[in-house]
Amino acid sequence: MNITDIAAKPKLLKLTITEDTIVEKYGDSLDFYIWDRQPLNLFNRLANAGVVKDFDYAELLSDIVLDEKGEKVMKDGNVLPMDVMTAVMKEVGSVLGK
Repeated sequence: MNITDIAAKPKLLKLTITEDTIVEKYGDSLDFYIWDRQPLNLFNRLANAGVVKDFDYAELLSDIVLDEKGEKVMKDGNVLPMDVMTAVMKEVGSVLGK
């Protein structure tokens, strides 16, 4: 097989946070989107998130968490609550870590 056969443009992948504490607090599960293929520099930032001192999770997640149109959710001063950001990191890690 030629490597060009598996090259493709990124597609939006829908992820859903279904943790009981999140559903209870916000009244429903929370959907968000990520690209199914991440640039290597972003993937590297994810891999080092727990290692680098003073790591800015909000900055990292602002590049990852998208709406159904592929637009950033955290922009124009909007930031997700900490419990949601933590759940997002878990969900993203379970998908991109495979």
